[in-house]
Amino acid sequence: MSELPGSTPDPAAARFAVLQLVRLSGALLALAGVLVISGKASWLPRLPEAVGYVLVAAGLVDFYVAPMLLARRWKSKP
Repeated sequence: MSELPGSTPDPAAARFAVLQLVRLSGALLALAGVLVISGKASWLPRLPEAVGYVLVAAGLVDFYVAPMLLARRWKSKP
């Protein structure tokens, strides 16, 4: 659906897109952490296992907590 000429873009659509990108980045961070921990990805440099756990933790926070904080910040005042 394209917008009509002269209409203002919907800020809710942009916010929704940002929330989804934040969740996607969190999932990718967690996946990278799991790959570092397992050591099975030959294209990743061999990193210490602790780095993998930090990446998993950061990814989970990014996936679950960051969208809630952004939504709370963007919430309209009644």
